[in-house]
This record gives sequence, C-alpha cells and structure tokens, in this order.
Amino acid sequence: MSEESEVSRARLALEKDLFLRTLIRELSGTLEDVVGLDEAAGFISIVGQKIGDWIDAEYRQALHTEKLDGQQVRDALIDLKTRIDGDFYLLAEDDEKIVLGNRRCPFGDKVLDRPSMCMMTSNVFGTITAENLGYAKVSLEETIARGSRECRVVVYKKQGTESDTADGRVYYAS
Repeated sequence: MSEESEVSRARLALEKDLFLRTLIRELSGTLEDVVGLDEAAGFISIVGQKIGDWIDAEYRQALHTEKLDGQQVRDALIDLKTRIDGDFYLLAEDDEKIVLGNRRCPFGDKVLDRPSMCMMTSNVFGTITAENLGYAKVSLEETIARGSRECRVVVYKKQGTESDTADGRVYYAS
C-alpha cells in the first residue's frame, strides 16, 4: 500500500504557504463583507499588534537589548518583511520619519482588493517603532492592495507638524 494514488500524483498548486495566504485573504474578505472595511481593519489591527509585540520581542532577544535604537528599528522593519518574502526597501529617512517602498507583498496576489490586510503592516511597524522609540504614526500612502504597483509606507518616529497633518494610525509605547 505504499504506492502513490492518482490523487496524490495530481499536479496542484496547493501547499502550506498558498493555503495560509488564501485563508487570510478569505477571512479578511469575509470580515470586509460582513462588518465593513473599517471594522475589518480594526479586527486585523488587533492581530497585527499581537504579531508586532511578538516580532519586537524576537528582535530584542536576538540583539540582546532592552530597546532597539532608531537604526535597529529601521533595519528590523525592512528585515522582518524580507524574512516573510516581502521586498521592502528604504526610500528616505530623517529624524522625523522612515519612508519605505515595497515591490512585493508577503501575501502576494492574495492582498489585491483586500486593503484591510494592510493593517498587519501598519500595526506591526507601528508597534515595533512605538515600543522602542515611544511613538509612531504609520501612513500607508500607496498600497498594492489598493492597486498601486508598489507600496509606500511612512513611519513617523516623532510627533510634530509633519506627522500631525499626515493621514495614518498613531501608536504609543505600552
């Protein structure tokens, strides 16, 4: 009985990563349809914050530090997306903000028309930045989910005139 069955030999594009990305897409889509985009984004934000706390703790432990400094925060934001198959890169940085581009979403094409899924990025970035630097505001200026070719994400590290007028979600250290 060790022979492969016809079913097990069938060529399917079915594997764990695709399954999980599709699962998240369908969950977010169902939430968007049932409770609306804003409420769906709110639910996904809660999950994103918990994931952000977990990832932040992982980086702090790996780097043997109580808090990441500004450079480590920037590098962690880019590194974590690389580790999960995103393609985030630094566009600009100054004392006030980090501006990141992204050529490939970790969710792949499963993010298309599911803007609530972008709350994972916002909350993970916001949580890591705020927990280490005291404050963050994340502005998702352009997203692949909304049809842009690339994402453009601005992470404000300090409150100020520029961050006060920008659209986005605010995060504070716990």
